[in-house]
Amino acid sequence: MTATLGSRDDGLDVPVDPSIRDATRETPGQMVKRFTMRFLKSFFGAMLTLAIALIIWQLFLYVFDVSKFIGRGPGDVFKYLVTSPTAAANRQVLIDALWTTATDTALGFFAGTIAAVIVADIFVLRRGAEQAVMPLAMALRSVPLVAMTPLIALIFGRHTITVTMIAGIVTFFPTLVNVTLALRSVSPQSLDLMRAYGASDVTTLRKVQFPSALPALFASMRIAAPLAVTGALLAEWLATGKGLGSLMISSINTFETDRLWSAVVIVTLGSVFLYSVISGVESVVLTRYAPDQVKRVL
Repeated sequence: MTATLGSRDDGLDVPVDPSIRDATRETPGQMVKRFTMRFLKSFFGAMLTLAIALIIWQLFLYVFDVSKFIGRGPGDVFKYLVTSPTAAANRQVLIDALWTTATDTALGFFAGTIAAVIVADIFVLRRGAEQAVMPLAMALRSVPLVAMTPLIALIFGRHTITVTMIAGIVTFFPTLVNVTLALRSVSPQSLDLMRAYGASDVTTLRKVQFPSALPALFASMRIAAPLAVTGALLAEWLATGKGLGSLMISSINTFETDRLWSAVVIVTLGSVFLYSVISGVESVVLTRYAPDQVKRVL
C-alpha cells in the first residue's frame, strides 16, 4: 500500500497512510448509529438509576409518614399528568414552561461552553492572560448566584439575556478550568514533534492540544449541563418570572403541590436527557477527532 502526502497548515507535506487516514472516517449513517447507541446506553442507564430513586422517594414518604399536604409520591405525579380529568391542561402548562426553560438553558449552556473554550485557548497561547484574568474570574465565581442574579437583572433587565448569562456563568467556570488543564496536559513528545516540523503555536493547539482535550471538554459539559438548568431556574425565579423556575415558586405560594412535584420530575428528566445527548455527541466527536481516546473514555 502506498502512502500519500498530507498537506499541513505550515506548508510542509508529511506521509500519510490512507488506511490510517480513513480508519476513523465514518459515514453519516455510522455516525447516527454511534450517536443513537451511546445516547440509549446513557439514557437507559440514567433511567434505571432514576427508577431506583423513585422507589426510595416513595419509601421515604411512607416510612417518615410525610403529610400529603407537603409531599407527593410518584403515583400522585402520574395521576396529575396522565389520569386526572385536568391532566391535559396540567401537561400544557408544564410544557409551555418547560419550553421556556429549555431555551434559556440551551442558550446559556452553549454560550458558556463556547466562551470557556475560547478563553482556555487564549490562556494556553498567552500565559500572562491567565495570570491576570483567572484570579478575577475565580473571585467572581465565589459570589453566590442568589446575590448575582438581581444585580444582573438590574443591569440587563428582566429578559432572556439575564437567564442566559446566569446559565452561562455556571457553565463557564468548570469548563474553563478543566479545558485549560487538559490543553496543558499534552505529552511533551507530541509538542516537541510539532516544533520539530516548524508548526506554529496555533497549529499545535488546533492539531494536537485541542483534540487531546476533547474528553475533558465533554466531561465538563456533562457536569455543567445540570448546573445550567439550575442556573436558568434560579434566574427565572428571581428575574424573568417565566419558565419552570417561576412556575415552581408560584406553586409553592399557592400550595399547588402536585404541580410543584411534577415540575421537579420534569426538570430531572430534562437533565437526564441533556446528559445523554452530550454523551452521544461525545461518542461521535471522539471517534472522528480523537480515536485513540475512545476506548479509554467511552
